[in-house]
Amino acid sequence: MTVNYTFNFEPVFANFDQLLAGALVTIQLSLGAMVFGTVIAIACAVGKTAGPAPVRFLVNAYIEIIRNTPFLIQIFFIFFALPALGLRFDPNTAALIALTVNVGAYATEIIRAGIESINKGQVEAGTALGLKRGQIFRYIIMKPALRTIYPALTSQFIYLMLTSSVVSVISATDLAAAGNLIQSQTFTSFEVYLVITGMYLVLSLGFSALFSAIQRTAFNYPLAR
Repeated sequence: MTVNYTFNFEPVFANFDQLLAGALVTIQLSLGAMVFGTVIAIACAVGKTAGPAPVRFLVNAYIEIIRNTPFLIQIFFIFFALPALGLRFDPNTAALIALTVNVGAYATEIIRAGIESINKGQVEAGTALGLKRGQIFRYIIMKPALRTIYPALTSQFIYLMLTSSVVSVISATDLAAAGNLIQSQTFTSFEVYLVITGMYLVLSLGFSALFSAIQRTAFNYPLAR
């Protein structure tokens, strides 16, 4: 069987500015969800490990609901169902909320594991030295915990960035949406999605390099023996 196909990347590169704009939105959504999701995850992890029973129940319910339902359904719920309750968001805002809520649930369990890995004797030593609760939490619990779980957490963040391509289904203006638009106008499906694949690969490698630099800067100290 002979396949006669003439590659034509000209329409793709003629609209490359749209792909770059979409990539910028993808980066913005991903970074925003990483920051807000981490804040949610830390709060939920603390609530799950040290909070009262009602708080632990709510955190567990949040984690189980998010981790056991498809992300596509979650984003549909936020964008299409919440307006029935008077909560209406534009596509990019709905995408950011959905990504934040999703990564927050997964990151909660990662951070919780890190917190529980800290020896209670270290906390007691901090208390004996007269450290305040905030100092104990920041320096004795969270910093060593984050160093322990940093590779798993950053892997989850990169997966989040790749998952963000789903938000194009609600017309969010990300990289995938830009590619879909160009493909519908030029009918160069193979070329468009090949270029998008390469761009997502570059984004993944870029985030990996960023996270590695942060790791070298923030966690470059010897482990306690």
